[in-house]
Amino acid sequence: MYKKVRAREIAEQTGRTVAAVRQQARMLGLKKKECQPWSVEQDNLLKKLYADGKIKEAADRLSRSVDAIKQRASIIGIRKKQSPVPWSIQEETLLKRLHPDNTVRDMASQIGRSASAVSGRVHKLGLRKIAPYRIWSKKELNLLKRLYPTKTAQEIASRIGRSVGAVRMRIVKLGLKKRKQKTKR
Repeated sequence: MYKKVRAREIAEQTGRTVAAVRQQARMLGLKKKECQPWSVEQDNLLKKLYADGKIKEAADRLSRSVDAIKQRASIIGIRKKQSPVPWSIQEETLLKRLHPDNTVRDMASQIGRSASAVSGRVHKLGLRKIAPYRIWSKKELNLLKRLYPTKTAQEIASRIGRSVGAVRMRIVKLGLKKRKQKTKR
């Protein structure tokens, strides 16, 4: 019965899991059919047909299942040829217009490309998001340097008008240190 019927059907009929049916079949020494070893000639034909995307033809000519063809191709490292579709001027224009305000996934769905293709094109075109932060002025930096030795980041942030996180990041970037308190003896 095991050779002619799928393990899933047996599992449904017996109330067992598919894994349990397959395990029992292995323990009993049952096999669906003997696996034929691959010859060098078959591998060469597979390389030729699979790379061109002719998986069904390879399965028919080699008397193997499509799954067997895919598995063997994976084992010997064959990949289908993929010729990327060139980007049109309209697509690039749309990408440039969408880029500052949209996520890669949103741009991909609007353009009709994969997220990885859009991400790669953004990189190739050198598109950058506009920084969402304010540049520190010389006046703010001087005030930070003057106040830091004696004030907390919280106090400096409220005085400068920046977030505590921004103040702390700038302190780290500038390498500022607190003055050590002198102890009385």
